[in-house]
Amino acid sequence: MEPLRRAPLADQAAELLLARIRAGEWALGQKLPGETTLAPQLGVGRSTVREAIRQLAGRGVLASRQGAGVFVTALDAREDWDAVLLRSGIVAVLEARAAIETEAAALAAARRTPADLRAIRRALAGRGERRTEIAAHVDADTALHRSIVAAAHNEILLELFDGFTPRVRKAMIEMLRIRADFGSDSDHAAHEELVAAVTDRDADRAASLSRAHLRSLTEALT
Repeated sequence: MEPLRRAPLADQAAELLLARIRAGEWALGQKLPGETTLAPQLGVGRSTVREAIRQLAGRGVLASRQGAGVFVTALDAREDWDAVLLRSGIVAVLEARAAIETEAAALAAARRTPADLRAIRRALAGRGERRTEIAAHVDADTALHRSIVAAAHNEILLELFDGFTPRVRKAMIEMLRIRADFGSDSDHAAHEELVAAVTDRDADRAASLSRAHLRSLTEALT
């Protein structure tokens, strides 16, 4: 195997290891050879191999287990989240929002507490007060939707929402610039209905309203 020659060596070592994993050299869950074996294969030192493994661990491909070794945990690297979103259009963003928020709305209706409802109602009021300036409205709208996701009491959904929405803020602002009815009474009334469904513990209606709201945004762009 031809040794690596260009810097940074750790980056290239990581890519070569990833290529070998993609090619099926090691199966999912299989243990990698030790550093002393991999280093001469890659033409680098053991410290470079360790750095390459750390990189792939950070990308979800490998995992180091204390006293056991390094194991394959995925057969390909997940793509950088920011890069995915930059390449995606607004419609794809709205579809992803729907996947998260529809389920969260149903769970919120089933699980919301009195404290959750107070937070949701405060966020709804804040949204109603910010209906003239686009960026402020997007932030207030996000706060309302986040309060509903938080009321679902599902840490994974909330983590997805928190990781997702800050990165799509620009897309939402651009989308509202396209829509002529931004901040309309009918739009706010739809959010009031969603809050009412969560308040009434009507999970089916909450999910339906959330889905319909995001679908209407999508349809306005297509």
